Amino acid sequence: MHQAASVYSNNQKAALKPRDLEAHLLMKGSRLLQEAKDAWDWQDWTKLEEALKFNQTVWGVLTNSAANPENPLPREIRQNVANIGIFILGRIFEVRQDPKPQSLDAIINLNRTLAAGLRGE
Repeated sequence: MHQAASVYSNNQKAALKPRDLEAHLLMKGSRLLQEAKDAWDWQDWTKLEEALKFNQTVWGVLTNSAANPENPLPREIRQNVANIGIFILGRIFEVRQDPKPQSLDAIINLNRTLAAGLRGE
């Protein structure tokens, strides 16, 4: 049953427009970080590492894509995305070095704000 749900989920994501997929991934990143923050008192570091790794992957792809000169987005938008990505990747590194729950807030808020913008909210 789990395999069927996974296949359905993967097909649903493949049908999303790029902006919707990006918004979905950013919201998932926010959700994972919020869950890690909520579990902080139980010191569930596996949740934190999973959330950081997911966000690092998403932002690594977004940053690399923005840096690609063949990306069709205007240069200014690509530069802004790259700058945000560099900030978030740096924050992820900082959290790994000195974990504090409030350090996740900037990433959570940026992910949510950008996802809302991608969805036209």
